[in-house]
Amino acid sequence: MTKLISWNVNGLRAALKKDFAASMEAAAPDILCLQEIKAQPAQVDYRWPEDMTVFWNPALKPGYSGTLLATRLPVISQRNGIGMEKHDREGRVITVEHPEYFVVTVYTPNSQNELRRLPYRTEEWDRDFLAYVKELEQDKPVIFCGDLNVAHKEIDLANPASNHRNPGFTDEERTGFENILEAGFVDSFRALHPDKAEQYTWWSYRTRARERNVGWRIDYVCISQSLRPRLHDAFIRPDIHGSDHCPVGVEIS
Repeated sequence: MTKLISWNVNGLRAALKKDFAASMEAAAPDILCLQEIKAQPAQVDYRWPEDMTVFWNPALKPGYSGTLLATRLPVISQRNGIGMEKHDREGRVITVEHPEYFVVTVYTPNSQNELRRLPYRTEEWDRDFLAYVKELEQDKPVIFCGDLNVAHKEIDLANPASNHRNPGFTDEERTGFENILEAGFVDSFRALHPDKAEQYTWWSYRTRARERNVGWRIDYVCISQSLRPRLHDAFIRPDIHGSDHCPVGVEIS
């Protein structure tokens, strides 16, 4: 069984001050995918397990975005970005090829206040990223995971009515996620827990939202349809703190 955990840590250096190391040691993932690390490797004082190969893709802009992927599985190849300069300056994607599948960690751009970045997000990023993972899938199955910055359905956030045109719950962003499913990828958590409500992965730091579980499910592990028979578990870990997001993950046989 292979356990994959994905987590938007909202600053790796900050998370390391909040029991990141102990939490991940206890969780013991075979593959760890992090988003929004906000750091260069030299800025992070942490000794990764000796049996893990670690890949970094920090953003060019200091203290912003960035991804990391650490794996205990054999690595055939690795690449940063999706091969398009307009997308790849922000360190949002790492792809690692393992013997049986590709693993991609992704930090999808936020549409931002007043939806300033919505056209870029939905008309450029969403289309180009989906095309990228579909191209990978021509060679072997794909697991992609991370903060996709969208709540797919009303069950995926606490207050859908009042958030309809807010970043992460616009019709355009939700359609982008529908396109992922229509392209053949599986939302692993919903595949195993289709009707499970109040399952969130992000809570605003304001108004004690996490304490009251007023949240959004915007972090996902999506898998190729061919891996669906091997999906043993899909989980959300709200008990693990250290970020405004919590870890999500899967176990693949």
